[in-house]
Order: sequence, then C-alpha cells, then structure tokens
Amino acid sequence: MPYQTITALPQNLQKLLPHHAQVIYISAFNNALKQYKDPKNRRSNDNAEVISHKVAWAAVENEYNKARSGEWVKK
Repeated sequence: MPYQTITALPQNLQKLLPHHAQVIYISAFNNALKQYKDPKNRRSNDNAEVISHKVAWAAVENEYNKARSGEWVKK
C-alpha cells in the first residue's frame, strides 16, 4: 500500500530519518510499488512491498550516510 504522507510511515522511520530523507523514502517506495506490482517485473520471489522497501532504503542511502552516532546525515 503506498504511503500518502510522512505520518503514514512507520514510527521508527519517522524517528530515524531526517524529513528530507523521509520524503525520498516515500517517493522511492511508491514508485517502486507501482513498478513491481506485476510479478513479471520482479527479479526475485519477494513481493512488491518487500522490494519497494529495499528500493526506498537504497534511494535514501544514495543521499545520506549513517554517522557513527546513528544519525542519518546528508552526504
């Protein structure tokens, strides 16, 4: 199910990620969910939601690094 707002994200993501990273996460997740809805578009047996979370994390990690303190900081 796509995320409509940041407040729809799981609480741990809201606490963990800065606002901009949350926006990236939602956008990447929703786009991937559309793209991988059809099982023919998937390379693995994972369902579309699992793949979408992986894509969303990869998108966040393209712009943010996790500091030793555990805080996510912009590259």
